[in-house]
Amino acid sequence: MPMDLKVGDLVELKKQHPCGSNNFEIVRTGADFRIKCTGCERQLWIPRSNLERRIKKIISKVD
Repeated sequence: MPMDLKVGDLVELKKQHPCGSNNFEIVRTGADFRIKCTGCERQLWIPRSNLERRIKKIISKVD
């Protein structure tokens, strides 16, 4: 069962981005997710299966 992730949610990943931040905002959902680093604002595409494996915790959820 896929995780309940929505646009605007903030997640903390297990590995950090090269800029040093490990917090990301979800910008787009679907089979592939687009996430934005909260440190340097860079956006990247990642498949749902990889993202769900890499999430350490959900920081905040959008209702």
